[in-house]
This record gives sequence, structure tokens and C-alpha cells, in this order.
Amino acid sequence: MAPRRPNFNKALRALIRDIAAQMPEFGHVKASRVLVVAGEARRTSRGTVKPLCFRGGKSIDRTGRRKPIVRIRGRRMLYCITLRPLFFRGSTARARIETVIHELFHCSRRFDGTLHSGRRHDVLGRDFARRLRPIVRRYLKVCPRELKAAFAYRGEVRVLQWLERPGHAYIPGASRVRVRKVYTEDQLFYGIARMVTPKPRAPREAGPRPPKIH
Repeated sequence: MAPRRPNFNKALRALIRDIAAQMPEFGHVKASRVLVVAGEARRTSRGTVKPLCFRGGKSIDRTGRRKPIVRIRGRRMLYCITLRPLFFRGSTARARIETVIHELFHCSRRFDGTLHSGRRHDVLGRDFARRLRPIVRRYLKVCPRELKAAFAYRGEVRVLQWLERPGHAYIPGASRVRVRKVYTEDQLFYGIARMVTPKPRAPREAGPRPPKIH
């Protein structure tokens, strides 16, 4: 019998919980309110994060626009992280963990379903990577070995994907097309993704030293 494919969403939830527990910068993050899915390619992106609420965790803003509600196991999701094919193909464990930290870094400190206005790439430019790099290094020093192993996995895994993906904010009644207001587990399924992880390079053996020439 072929071995059962691991549920990669379990590893992702465990990683987000551990990041929130060990890193003061992410103490506001609640793993239970973050949905992670695998999605289609988007240029050279490895991952993206989508805010699922307006400020304050509200579904409707002052202009009357409404965001679809995403509710999993009865709990409303505040963010959706989409992992792109480049995350699964040819990435190392370090690069995959860094991608998750990168997307969490975009979330508002209020953790209300919005993004941090000062942590946008178009605001920070190259400073974004400079600010994130030491955070990633510090976390990798304390990241549990079993989590690193899960993100270094090679082979097929099960991971959530959208069967029907929520759209952006909409104005009720403005479109003749029926818009779904609430998305649940019924609009998700476990798809198969293949993780291609480069094998670590073996250390070079030291050969005989050349004779000294006097």
C-alpha cells in the first residue's frame, strides 16, 4: 500500500502558531484565523496574503462595499495566504519558512483582517527585505527540528485549494450576477501538490595538501 500523503496544512498551522509564540513581532497573529491554500502561479511570486476584512474586522465599509465572509469550522478567517507553485517546486525549507514569515509580516498589528500600511513593498522598497532578513534568521535559530523537516519534505502532499474562490469587495445589488456572501469548507478541497526540495550538498572532502615550495 502506498504511504498516505501528509496533510501539509497541519504543518503550516503548526509553523504559524510557533512563529506567533516565539517571535515578539508576531505575537498578535492567531493561526486559527489564517487560511492557507495552494494557488496558481503569479510571475515569480512564492506567496501572497489577502486581507478578508475592512478595518476593525468589518464586512462592510463606509461606502457600502462588502467583502465575502470566509468561515471555516464556524470561525471567520481574517487572512488568506496563497502559496504559489514556486513555493513547492525547488524551494528549500528555509525559503518556504521565510515565505510564510514574509506574508505574516504584511498583516496589520491590529490583526483585524487588514494589511499593515507601512509594510507594503511599494512603501519600503528594498528596506522590506532588510527589515525581514534578521527576523527570519532569528526564527530559524529557534524553529523546532520537526517543523524544519516538514518544510524540507520531498514528495506529494495534500493541501487546501479553492474549488470556488472568493472575489474582491463588491457593492450589493450592483451586479446582475449572483455573488456568494459566505464561503466555507464546501468551497475548498484537498488537492495534491508535489514538493521538490533540493538535497543538501554533501561537504567536500579535504584532499591532500600540495607540498610547500620553498
